[in-house]
Amino acid sequence: MTADVIVVGAGALGASSAFHLARAGLDVVVVDAFAGPAEGSTGRSFASIRAQWADPLNIQLSWRSIQAYRSFPDVHGIDVGYRPSGYLFLVPPAAWDAQRAAVDLQRGHGVPVDVLDLPAAQRLTPFAPHGLAGATWGPADGVVDPHLATSAYLTLARSAGAQVLFRHRVTAVAVDDAWTLSAGSRRLRARHVVNAAGGWAGELAALAGLSVPVVHSRRNVYATAAGALADPVPMTIDVGTGVFVRSEGSRLLFGAARPDQEDGYDLTVDWPWLEVVLEQAVTRFPWLADLPLDQAACWAGTYENTPDHHGLLGEDPAAPGWVNACGFSGHGLMQAPEIGRLVAEQITGGAITTVDASALRLERFAASAASGGLGMVF
Repeated sequence: MTADVIVVGAGALGASSAFHLARAGLDVVVVDAFAGPAEGSTGRSFASIRAQWADPLNIQLSWRSIQAYRSFPDVHGIDVGYRPSGYLFLVPPAAWDAQRAAVDLQRGHGVPVDVLDLPAAQRLTPFAPHGLAGATWGPADGVVDPHLATSAYLTLARSAGAQVLFRHRVTAVAVDDAWTLSAGSRRLRARHVVNAAGGWAGELAALAGLSVPVVHSRRNVYATAAGALADPVPMTIDVGTGVFVRSEGSRLLFGAARPDQEDGYDLTVDWPWLEVVLEQAVTRFPWLADLPLDQAACWAGTYENTPDHHGLLGEDPAAPGWVNACGFSGHGLMQAPEIGRLVAEQITGGAITTVDASALRLERFAASAASGGLGMVF
């Protein structure tokens, strides 16, 4: 089978890339090892999206993506589950000046953000105010349904002529004047490959003799019993500890990243870590201690992490036609609409020109090794 582009991965990034490429008139084939869409990190994500970032690039990627999700019903006639339930940051004094500067930057890009005093923030999410300087609130931030969004992009891609092949794991990659991939029982050939394989992006690249530093890193989401909450709780992050909470229906979902988490694909729930999370969480959200846990509703997923926890986007300098769209370290679903558009721009135009995405190029890791650091502001 021949095509213009082979997209490896049917998560949010691969699906968005396939849609934008097919809409541009290219012959696209999507392959994925799973039996259906969003079965990797996308479907197990926390599904929260925000434009509150501290650098222009991430603000642009996220804000444009939020607007794309928000307009999906009007533009495409499909509801992808976007809800502007908001995103609240509770900020300690040491980080307050930087947070205020970030707000100015966000507003400069058109993002609606409010600076709140603690009593105003407590009206959104109840919390203990000790050790905090203030809060910021993004009313257009919120949630999107990862399964609906991914399936919507694949449906639109198919409507534009793309083919989607599930249960097709890539087992070999070769290149001469084009790329040849062995996937399932098929041999696929194309001038371009989009590496949207999530936490497996490094393994896929290794089949082609390339180095793409992406690994899996487990993240746990703990859940209370249904009916535990009387009122909704927006996505709320205690910046000092990293604890996050938000409601899903009448449940509370909560968690925090484990700093000593070992790399690797692991979907077992880390119950010992729950004890540490609860100890940190109840100091900021004392009411959480009274909520019953539902172990069956808890889950673990994985981030697709790079060494600096920022994504890889663009053509591999050592392999013309190989385009990375991976390693977004928990931001893939959040930024998928815009990343897919930029993948199509790279392939159809030979470069990404509408956004300065140079900070996400693979070459930064070689530069970092030589200089001892990236010097990137995120």
